[in-house]
Amino acid sequence: MAQPRTFTDKFWLVLKGLAMGAANKVPGVSGGVVAFVAGFYEEFIYSLQKINKKAFALLLNRRFKSFFQYINGSFLGLLTLGMVISYFSVSKILDYFLLHFELYVWSVFFGMIIGSIYYISKDFGSWTKKYIAYLFLGIIAGISISFLEPAKENSNLIFVFFCGIIGVSGMTLPGLSGSFILILLGNYVLLLVDSVNALFDTLSEIFQGDFSFIENVTRMQLLKVLAVFSLGSVVGLITLSNVLGYLLKHFKKITYAIIIGFITGSLGVVWPWKTKIFETDATGNILFDANGREIIKSYNRYFPSEFSHQTILSIFFIIAGIFIVVSLEWYQKTKNNG
Repeated sequence: MAQPRTFTDKFWLVLKGLAMGAANKVPGVSGGVVAFVAGFYEEFIYSLQKINKKAFALLLNRRFKSFFQYINGSFLGLLTLGMVISYFSVSKILDYFLLHFELYVWSVFFGMIIGSIYYISKDFGSWTKKYIAYLFLGIIAGISISFLEPAKENSNLIFVFFCGIIGVSGMTLPGLSGSFILILLGNYVLLLVDSVNALFDTLSEIFQGDFSFIENVTRMQLLKVLAVFSLGSVVGLITLSNVLGYLLKHFKKITYAIIIGFITGSLGVVWPWKTKIFETDATGNILFDANGREIIKSYNRYFPSEFSHQTILSIFFIIAGIFIVVSLEWYQKTKNNG
């Protein structure tokens, strides 16, 4: 049974959920890394494992208190609350900064991932040849995914359900960005921008007593897509958590080595200096999606050619990102010593 949590613990858990939700929204950044660095990754995985046949049996028998305690409901509930709040607040702020200060946002995340690699690997222990081999396996996998080209958008509900299962991987697999996977599958804008915005607009209208959205075919289709995507995400969370729980129990150091490698290999996704390559038609004109946005085909990564004011600021933000993560270690040490 989980230990009772103080108000401060609950508050910080909601904040961790906020950070996890924001990370899941940004392509190239993994919510699982947040869980890892913040020190609740294993509890998160093992709690999700508890959503099983026994849990559903308790629920069907109306033993709600036992069900809540069995699945570590306080922990999962507060974390989920933070993630839900994030999607309607922090995520929208991130959207703004990505639109107006894209280079600096990527710089911060690049630094945070470097800091995360240090944070996760510092207590790994002895690196034998076997673990180094698994480390390089993770690096190769991470780099390989980084350079795949995105597919076309597909709103077929079966495919959307599959996107939910795969897209939620960023929450359970540190280094594997669920948002980036959705870009590769072609459905990032549909599932994490258009559908979420449709839900936000719908809730706002309901709050104002306006139910005209029911007649809006496009809105209803987006809400249906979001519902199917959410269902797929729940199925993916439960399935992946059971697989990872088994691996952490029986092959912990091997799993950690692959995760560290995967995070390292994924650095290419969040490399700050890159230009967008847009999808074009046969005549070379840039193609736009249904919402008037340019369709990104891939990125062209480069090293800055001059030591400009912009480059200096980017390096500063990379260092700031590293400091943010490393400061968590200092906080944990202070908390433990206190």
